[in-house]
Amino acid sequence: MSRNSNKTQRRDRRPPAEALWHAVQSRDRASDGAFVYAVRSTGIYCRPSCPSRKPRREQVVFFPIPEAAEQQGFRACQRCRPRAINLRDPRTASVASVCREIDTRIRAEEAGDNEARLTLSSLSKAVGMAPNQLERAFRRVMGITPRQYADAQRMRRLKSNLQKGDDVTTALYDAGFGSSRGLYERAPSQLGMTPGTYRQGGAGMQIHYTIVDSPLGRLLVAATDRGISALYLGEKDAPLKAALQKEYPRAEIDSDSSGSKNLGGWVSKVLAHLRGKEPHLDLPTDVQATAFRRRVWEELKRIPYGATRTYSEVARAIGRPAAIRAVARACATNPVSVVVPCHRVVRADGKLAGYRWGLDRKRALLEHESAARNVEKVRTAKA
Repeated sequence: MSRNSNKTQRRDRRPPAEALWHAVQSRDRASDGAFVYAVRSTGIYCRPSCPSRKPRREQVVFFPIPEAAEQQGFRACQRCRPRAINLRDPRTASVASVCREIDTRIRAEEAGDNEARLTLSSLSKAVGMAPNQLERAFRRVMGITPRQYADAQRMRRLKSNLQKGDDVTTALYDAGFGSSRGLYERAPSQLGMTPGTYRQGGAGMQIHYTIVDSPLGRLLVAATDRGISALYLGEKDAPLKAALQKEYPRAEIDSDSSGSKNLGGWVSKVLAHLRGKEPHLDLPTDVQATAFRRRVWEELKRIPYGATRTYSEVARAIGRPAAIRAVARACATNPVSVVVPCHRVVRADGKLAGYRWGLDRKRALLEHESAARNVEKVRTAKA
């Protein structure tokens, strides 16, 4: 084994997902402080010993600290109060402390305290670490740098301020953005629309959707004129509609009964793809995403039909070999499954990891693609 491999093993001491899931199933109090788990269907995260109803495995995602769960939009459970636990690992606790310090300083910026400048040097001194040590530890736990975390927190505050009805200028300065130029440059990728449109909860946006039968159950496809904004799979229509309405509470969302500009054609291509008749699916998308997640999703679209990649292989392909957990989160939060084939990413041992629409659907997709690819190989060989 190489020296680098030994370093990697020493640096990453986190238990495997199976051990974390076992702790959740047994409500292991001894695991409190080692990690938290979040449930996609509820948007809530808990400590391992939480007495709430046990979730299904495919709905669960694990995080080393509460701040990492909140970064992905999950809310703390009011029953088990996971934020009150003491973290065990000293470096993980230091990262959590830095997250809290960043949040405090951003609030100070919002209050008009211009002295509360965020620098890696000042943050590292606060926890007694060298700047490079802090950045490595922060990346390991959070999947991003302290600066990226601060930017994301400012963007979250901006969204909150806009949704409360603040005008754009007030909202951006209250959130800590120094100028409108930087905000508007990032708005299309992080808000999915201009700040003015987001302020009104998507008001002015025209989103058409349709729900049809597919080989994988009920299929919802929603889109603007620019591209597909959501592709959901499920058993019943009502939860799919509710998820879309929650994403764009004030947008003009219409069932595509009259037929929109492009939606019908896109749905036909998705269905053909699911039936193995159109292996190379290349459709435009119009989604909200950070720059990192867009990089991950673009890499997923490069995975050949019928093939798979591991999370670590995807991380290396985008030039971020240590960002395996962040890659996994980008897959888990992919809103346009199938179009962006996150189902083609598997664990290093070849086993299937969590899939937003259930492991059975992930397995069915992979088996169908593999079979179709083998048939095509035989046909090509005979020709």
